[in-house]
Amino acid sequence: MSRTAKLLIDSQCSLGEGPIWHPLRNQLFYFDINNKKLFAAEADGTAVDTWWFDEIVAAAAVIDRDTLAIATETGLKKLDLNTRMITLIVDIEADNADTRTNDSRVDRTGGFWIGTMRKAEDAPGGSVYHYRAGKLAKIITDVSVPNATCFSPDGKIAYFTDSGTKRILKSATDPETGKPVGEWSLFAVSERGYPDGAVTDSEGYLWNARWGGGCVVRHAPDGSIDQIIDVPVSQVSCPALGGPDLKTLFLTTANKNLSAAQLTAERVAGGVFAIDVDVPGLPENLIKL
Repeated sequence: MSRTAKLLIDSQCSLGEGPIWHPLRNQLFYFDINNKKLFAAEADGTAVDTWWFDEIVAAAAVIDRDTLAIATETGLKKLDLNTRMITLIVDIEADNADTRTNDSRVDRTGGFWIGTMRKAEDAPGGSVYHYRAGKLAKIITDVSVPNATCFSPDGKIAYFTDSGTKRILKSATDPETGKPVGEWSLFAVSERGYPDGAVTDSEGYLWNARWGGGCVVRHAPDGSIDQIIDVPVSQVSCPALGGPDLKTLFLTTANKNLSAAQLTAERVAGGVFAIDVDVPGLPENLIKL
């Protein structure tokens, strides 16, 4: 029997993305990439705060209770949530006005995988960087739309997709640095929409949002489909597991590029949706600066 996630926040995001459950604040943080905003909300959807930026922001890593590392279109920056002060950690493609950051996540060693892509989405031109303990390295090149970056509970496997390929890949990782080692191999193929953001739960199953597919899919560690949860809008962008027991699946969505007819049919597109699940997630890893 299929289940359907319900609207939690009617946020009307042009491009909702990058949700994380902040383990030290017990709040959901998520972005509207196109409108250069970061939001925080309680588990029940109650708004807590909003931060505005003068450049595109796509993802966050937790430094401590009051500080985030923000992946922006020009670099990795430190945001003080209380004072709103922003300071530079390291430049990333700051000299390339054609690219921006996208899907990014912290691995089990504290390394932040940061994806970039062309703003025009018209050709490959993005990369994935790995930042850890003051060192920045490029680990994937020639990417069009980097997504699905997440890691097995033991940190030994990394997952990744270039969304347009419809293929989610996996790679072994170095236990000391978190970087990929060896070749990337096929994990799963999306037959319903394009694979977008992903997160793993405590059993090592991978939850993958399906852009254009109106759903989120739970893949077993062998890549097979365990279950599908429907979402009443088409452009589902990224999942996060959170809430008091880490058993709430939060889903960001987008309303960008929808036709007038689609917007009429999907009035809450761009909202955050949620559904309770049986298996808890894992606490978000803290970035190692």
